Amino acid sequence: MKVQNNSFLTIEQLQDQYLSTGRNPVPVKTSGGKSFQEILESSRTKGAGEVRFSKHAAGRLADRNIELTENQMDRLKEGTQRAGAKGIKESLVIVDQLAFIVNIPNNTVVTAMNRQDAAENVFTNIDGAVII
Repeated sequence: MKVQNNSFLTIEQLQDQYLSTGRNPVPVKTSGGKSFQEILESSRTKGAGEVRFSKHAAGRLADRNIELTENQMDRLKEGTQRAGAKGIKESLVIVDQLAFIVNIPNNTVVTAMNRQDAAENVFTNIDGAVII
């Protein structure tokens, strides 16, 4: 490194002083006492495994008078997790007499149907199926 004889620092000296990787940044705390990193990590683990319903799927459930029991919801979550473990992206999950098309990366039910609405037994745009 070349040092100049004046009072100005070289670019290399400034880089060493301000951009050194040896410094650990001090995490900024929120008013609740948690850092942004802590909040981000807790939100990731909190939402893990939770299945959401798209607006379309929620409308289908209402239109078709489909009400899920707690047991069925747990089995839907289990089916979604199994599909994700196998690398499926768009899955058909069958729980009892109900069929759900689930976007696995987003844990989102895209559409839902009961036995009467699935009478054709043809499901498109899926790459796997889980029967629970």
